[in-house]
Amino acid sequence: MPVYNLKINGKSHSVEADQDTPLLWVLRDHLNMVGTKFGCGIGQCGACTVHVDGSATRSCLLQVSNVEEMEITTIEGISEDGSHPVQQAWKEVDVPQCGYCQAGQIMSATAFLNENKNPSKSEIRDAMSGNICRCASYNRIERAVEQAASKMS
Repeated sequence: MPVYNLKINGKSHSVEADQDTPLLWVLRDHLNMVGTKFGCGIGQCGACTVHVDGSATRSCLLQVSNVEEMEITTIEGISEDGSHPVQQAWKEVDVPQCGYCQAGQIMSATAFLNENKNPSKSEIRDAMSGNICRCASYNRIERAVEQAASKMS
């Protein structure tokens, strides 16, 4: 089995895995980084979102063999103490209900706000539309993204 050298959350990791193993399972099963969640397995729900070279990416669709030279950030790498403005806004607005989708939501919001420092409501809705929340806390998610944008600018 091949060995892949991955840079995740600023640290190097060597992982032995089949080349077509999804990054999601490398993170969860090989490296015990369980903040990234399995949702649908087909890239439609967003629960497995991580950053790859700064872009929000569905880790269930990305093979480990394709990320060796890339910078990967998981929810664990956003901040060690929950102090990132998006995480703070999530707490202040009290976004989560069940919480299952929240890591993916936060990862999508963070990547979006890194690109758009002053988004409109419609831009936030468009950016977050790829992430499904079964509890339907979309209004609170939108408010938290707005609040995080004001903190980041």
